[in-house]
Amino acid sequence: MKVAIIAANGSMFDAYKVFNIATAAAATDAEVGIFFTFEGLNLIHKEGHRNLPLPPGGEHFQEGFKKANVPPVEELVNMASEMGVKMIACQMTMDVMSLEKEHFVEGIDVGGAVTFLTFAKDADVTLTF
Repeated sequence: MKVAIIAANGSMFDAYKVFNIATAAAATDAEVGIFFTFEGLNLIHKEGHRNLPLPPGGEHFQEGFKKANVPPVEELVNMASEMGVKMIACQMTMDVMSLEKEHFVEGIDVGGAVTFLTFAKDADVTLTF
């Protein structure tokens, strides 16, 4: 199976959605690719993914994550990388935001929409968060 995910939003909830689906799919031996664009780049930014905002009124989830032993986002990013999830940072968005590959976690690729579309063209599942 092949799973293609677009991560266009950058809150903590978005990170959990993206990385929970990606790692679950990778655990079933699916080929997984995530295209990070606009605010979604925060999910793989070296500093940004450690300080993702919660939606207004979502502060109580922080306690719930700890109680339920949900790994922090940083750990999920590492897990995804170790499991072979292909992570593509959007070149256009990086250019617009004056970001370089060094600003992001190790192991990512940089590419444009065509790079992702080439990966996603025969995906069995496509998701956007």
